[in-house]
Amino acid sequence: MSGSILILAGRRHGAVDALAEAYGVADKCLVPVAGRPMIAHVLESAADSGVRQVFVSTHHADLLGDLKDPVVDLLRDRLIVVAAADNLADSVLAIAGVANFPLLITTADNCLLTPATIAEIEGEAERLGADAGVALARREDVLAVHPEGQRRFYEFSDVAVSNCNAYWIGHPNALRAAEAFRGGGQFVKKPFRVMQAFGLINLLRFRFGLGPIHHIFGQISRHLKVEIAPFLVSNGATAIDVDNERSLRVTEALMKRPDIVNPRPSSRGNPAERGAAGERQLAVTR
Repeated sequence: MSGSILILAGRRHGAVDALAEAYGVADKCLVPVAGRPMIAHVLESAADSGVRQVFVSTHHADLLGDLKDPVVDLLRDRLIVVAAADNLADSVLAIAGVANFPLLITTADNCLLTPATIAEIEGEAERLGADAGVALARREDVLAVHPEGQRRFYEFSDVAVSNCNAYWIGHPNALRAAEAFRGGGQFVKKPFRVMQAFGLINLLRFRFGLGPIHHIFGQISRHLKVEIAPFLVSNGATAIDVDNERSLRVTEALMKRPDIVNPRPSSRGNPAERGAAGERQLAVTR
């Protein structure tokens, strides 16, 4: 993939993540999944995609020190850690002046995002000629992967989909689409956020499936004044993120299936061969 990937690894102000507390780690992104911190899986997919820059937005001042995973050395100076803002929109806008575009935004718990799906998203962006896009998986594809993988879906008149926590921004002018997430995501759980982001009429369209998916995204595009398209990806596992103990176990089970995700080792090489931590070439901004 050309351009950059931004991994959102911040925390909600004042909130204590149940998974992080249960596993005794400072942040949810450090919770072990299949023997590695969950963010390491996302970082490795980013690294294997060939992307030029990988940004991690976090409130954790010593994230890299606590990460202790070979993927840090694998990425080297492609890895850029930035301080997270108080909301998702400002965390995205914070890197606008330094990121190469196009920009793919995802989350630290999106462990089943693969390089193949990253390439598929880029291909859909080119095919549809969109300024921005949202990666979505069809309900039948998600349930075929695992019946307990995802329980909430957006209903449209022609398709039911689940969010894959992957968002495409084609160029800097399309960053106005990020304003839709100033109040946070989780639109299925909190429909009022749809109204705040997309307007009352589009809230009704989302809640009652009033129209086909591309038509409704066209209405949203007009509201936000940027062309946003749905990218329907083929791997239903992409819609399964690690939110709780149940989805963590589902994710670990799927990681054992080479037909679902690319199998990955728990480490790359011998630590002594990778060099000392002080030799890492990392750009850290605050």
